[in-house]
Amino acid sequence: MTELNIGSLVPDFEAPATGDKTFKLSTLRGKNIVLYFYPKDNTPGCIKEGQDFRDNYSQFEELNTLIVGVSRDSIKVHENFKSKQLFPFDLLSDTEEQLCQLFDVIKMKNMYGRKVRGIERSTFLIDTDGRLVQKWRKVKVNTHIEEVLHAIRELGL
Repeated sequence: MTELNIGSLVPDFEAPATGDKTFKLSTLRGKNIVLYFYPKDNTPGCIKEGQDFRDNYSQFEELNTLIVGVSRDSIKVHENFKSKQLFPFDLLSDTEEQLCQLFDVIKMKNMYGRKVRGIERSTFLIDTDGRLVQKWRKVKVNTHIEEVLHAIRELGL
């Protein structure tokens, strides 16, 4: 699999989204997209990360930026998570791991001493033309929002 490089056009994709929608990247040209991958709904780190995006949502809106979360959870589980956490953005279900493969976020991880395949917490910033302009791997939740907002501001929009 070819890794997406900074500056490259992100291939168009579709995925089921909360709110009974289908997310299609190409229909969002003209907006920046923050696509954040997280391991699992309703787990402490994923709750904190989603809440940080939620709590700073207005800043992203002011910067013409759409936030979208992605995990392998089902739409039903996503709907519950989104509702419970009052997320103003959609969550995409990637049960077949197509987006996970496209963005190369499935990694071997240690869980209670066992090796398991899972999503490595990662975020990708796609600009208004559909180009990948920044990527963060092995995200540390506590400082991540500031890093993402700074990168968007650096785009100079």
